[in-house]
Amino acid sequence: MAKIEKFEDLKCWQAARELAKLVYNACENGKLAKDFDTKSQLRRAALSTMNNIAEGFGRGSDKEFIRFLEMSQSSAMEVKSMTYILMDLAYLDEQSVTFISEKAEETKSITLGLIRYLRSKK
Repeated sequence: MAKIEKFEDLKCWQAARELAKLVYNACENGKLAKDFDTKSQLRRAALSTMNNIAEGFGRGSDKEFIRFLEMSQSSAMEVKSMTYILMDLAYLDEQSVTFISEKAEETKSITLGLIRYLRSKK
């Protein structure tokens, strides 16, 4: 694996950034735009997915990085979980919910792949 010099080069961070963008755009539409608590929670989970990767990258040790990556993938699953209530309450159209859910799952999978790689280096 090539040496990664900055967190922006990480595939998991790139996916998390896309997830955050999808979430932020979705929060401006439909009933979700008016539900400030749900919108806030969804945005915070998406931001946490992205920012924990960056923060962990800056920690300097694989052990710390893995800990933050674990938090990141958990936040991605929080976003995915929230898509069910978004669908149940018809806060967003089905296509938007599906895009967010799939991107959250993709982000989690890529992040878990990096965790497995870092653990295998020992």
